[in-house]
Amino acid sequence: MHPHPHHETDTCVDDLRAALEANGITLPSLGVDLPTFASALPARPLIALGNCNEVTARALTAALRKAADQ
Repeated sequence: MHPHPHHETDTCVDDLRAALEANGITLPSLGVDLPTFASALPARPLIALGNCNEVTARALTAALRKAADQ
């Protein structure tokens, strides 16, 4: 049986959500950009990060800067 065709993308979203949550960050709109699956061209689907408020953007910036320094 073949896995769900979106399985890899769903797993990527889940992994990203978990990594963000481990840093105290939640992106409420995080998910798979479903229209990219409708494309006739064979392409990798996009991950929609969505909108966030300034507090979340600053937390994400701090987490990325900290990770870059490691």
